Amino acid sequence: MTVSKIPATVITGFLGAGKTTLIRHMLANAKGKRIALIINEFGDLGVDGDVLKGCGDEVCSEDDIVELNNGCICCTVADDFIPTMEQLLAREKRPDHIVIETSGLALPQPLVAAFNWPGIKTQVTVDGVVTVVDSAAVAAGRFAHDHDKLDAQRLADEGLDHESPLEELFEDQLTAADLIVLNKADLVSGDALNGVRAGISGHLSRKPAFVEARNGEIAPEVLLGLGVGTENDIANRRSHHEIHHEDGHEHDHDEFESFVVTLGPISDPAAFLEGLKSLIVSHDILRLKGFADVAGKPMRQVIQAVGSRIDTHFDRPWSAGETRQTRLVVIGIHDIDEAAIRASLAELAG
Repeated sequence: MTVSKIPATVITGFLGAGKTTLIRHMLANAKGKRIALIINEFGDLGVDGDVLKGCGDEVCSEDDIVELNNGCICCTVADDFIPTMEQLLAREKRPDHIVIETSGLALPQPLVAAFNWPGIKTQVTVDGVVTVVDSAAVAAGRFAHDHDKLDAQRLADEGLDHESPLEELFEDQLTAADLIVLNKADLVSGDALNGVRAGISGHLSRKPAFVEARNGEIAPEVLLGLGVGTENDIANRRSHHEIHHEDGHEHDHDEFESFVVTLGPISDPAAFLEGLKSLIVSHDILRLKGFADVAGKPMRQVIQAVGSRIDTHFDRPWSAGETRQTRLVVIGIHDIDEAAIRASLAELAG
């Protein structure tokens, strides 16, 4: 690894694992290191980018944040990611470190492989891939890791389809990792957290490092400076897609669907959030995030939900001339009932 190369960290993880929260904490404690962010959104509302903009001081100005929201970054490497990298490298004042936050639906492997692209490989190296895990979700069995048990169930009932695209995606993100962050560790017991760690380790041929976290609070010196040069080891981290492709399968994200709902002011925020919990469960919504206009409040409320867990906070005052409105991105499986969800959200808003 050449000393003059700019290190780049890829931060991946499933929907709602806490990637954006982790990055905010990293920026707040970067101690003057100039960091450029590339953010890949899934959906039409750039929530994560908007949350991170204005992240503070000279560490990361708004000019240092680039959003890629034209599709999943692993499918648009040539069209979006590589030109963005070339633009960053062409700047007179280059960053000390580049951080890429992938969409929760992205495969890390094609992105890491792109660092071998001519013109990038000589200037940038992948310092490491950090995979953020929602420990509470995994402990609750949101994803199955015991393949032997799944095979036994398949033999018992050949009519069952145990191969979930979500599970494969989760495993691919773990397979690519140099460091696995067991986030939301405070939401599970010590025994449950040990079970999550053991379950993940048991299905990885490589042995990445683990670190536990709550609210994404990891010191930047732990996340940055791994010095792995992951692009040189990508052949040992093949994804399910790469394995399936050898058998003639094609990769797409048609299993997922997202849409944006725009609403007026929220008259009763407590009732609205309670209603969201029921709506998320009844329609099996994977992820819901956005901003709310709470009636009578001068500040904008951020809403981030995964499963029935909902986090909210007021991030900033509404700007002069800015249209006050509630806008939410809803992400679910392809057959999600968009019309019913829109109607329910409108009713909840009051």
